[in-house]
Amino acid sequence: MNDTTREITEFLSAALRCEVGPDDDYFALGLADSLFALELVTFVEGRFSLTVEIEDLDLESFRTANRITAFVRRKTGAPEFTETP
Repeated sequence: MNDTTREITEFLSAALRCEVGPDDDYFALGLADSLFALELVTFVEGRFSLTVEIEDLDLESFRTANRITAFVRRKTGAPEFTETP
């Protein structure tokens, strides 16, 4: 797990008061709601110094820590991360 994903996973686990993994869909698991989605967007904007535009508000980009990591990388122009064995 890379540093960005680890940091996002730590935030999610603390905010949801439940351990979540990088591919856990906390919305599908019933751990998150629309109010949490707003908190999550605020965290992403503040922590990664980016702006989440209205057109970026696709739930699919925010369902898991790995998807958020990919979103942050797209928004910041960082290369895609791939795990090496």
